[in-house]
Amino acid sequence: MNFILSIQLLFGLFLFGEYPSETNEVALAQQQAPPYAKWGQVAMKKTKEKYPQANIIDYLHIGREKGPKYSTEKFKLWLKTDNKEFGVFVDITFDNKTEQIKDIKYRETTR
Repeated sequence: MNFILSIQLLFGLFLFGEYPSETNEVALAQQQAPPYAKWGQVAMKKTKEKYPQANIIDYLHIGREKGPKYSTEKFKLWLKTDNKEFGVFVDITFDNKTEQIKDIKYRETTR
């Protein structure tokens, strides 16, 4: 009798129970933004200022080049106007300690 009750309890936990470790990992992943998120927002804002007639329709973080004093976050944004679509590479160079922006470079591309 105890054996059957134990199996039913385990089966019930398996079907209806939550696994706290998995739930916590998902919640934690949703709460933590990637380290480049701040720079991605800057890239989109500054690109929108430079190309006010265009809509940003796609966004890609290419990576970070880390130097001893300055680092550069690299993005590719895809823009669309009424008559064309084009890409813009955006490189944001910033001070590693203060995170103050040193330079932003834009380079258009057709692909």
